[in-house]
Amino acid sequence: MKSLAIVSGGLDSVTLAHFLARHEQLKGMLSFDYGQRHKKELDFAARAAERLHVPHIIIDLTTITPHLKGSALTDNVAVPDGHYAAESMKQTVVPNRHAIMLAVAFGVAAGDGYNAVAMAIHAGDHFIYPDCRPEFAEMFERMEHKAMEGLWDIKLLTPFVTITKADIARHAQTLHVPIDETWSCYKGGAVH
Repeated sequence: MKSLAIVSGGLDSVTLAHFLARHEQLKGMLSFDYGQRHKKELDFAARAAERLHVPHIIIDLTTITPHLKGSALTDNVAVPDGHYAAESMKQTVVPNRHAIMLAVAFGVAAGDGYNAVAMAIHAGDHFIYPDCRPEFAEMFERMEHKAMEGLWDIKLLTPFVTITKADIARHAQTLHVPIDETWSCYKGGAVH
């Protein structure tokens, strides 16, 4: 399988890239600049691509940023502190973020000859983010099959969709992912 991984630079997606590389499926990485306040994560994605010896594409989506209102990641809204599963964390939802990214990723995959797009959505995010749930992934893949019917056959890989962040951290350890070479903090400060 020739997979294109969507990699933000955070623990989950960098571990996904290493996971795919271990299974000899990682052939490229794709990141998005959508005007996120923690844009520094893109540097960590680039480091992962260099380390794994695959091409890395960064797609500029910043023209949409002014329209992604109400999110602490793209608007003038404070990033909440506290437990990740708290109600306040809904402020970190970016409207339709994964659908936008996946639509672009499937187009890139078709144009560049990949037969799979991989994303690191996981069970720990199901509470907060509707676009991290198994149902979303299944429906999106079905929609893409209709959108590309008879032209391309591209799969959506979500190997972490039923596991927790702790499970991903264990995968990272097993895969020898340099965790200090990831960025998973929405605040984008000097330290996580």
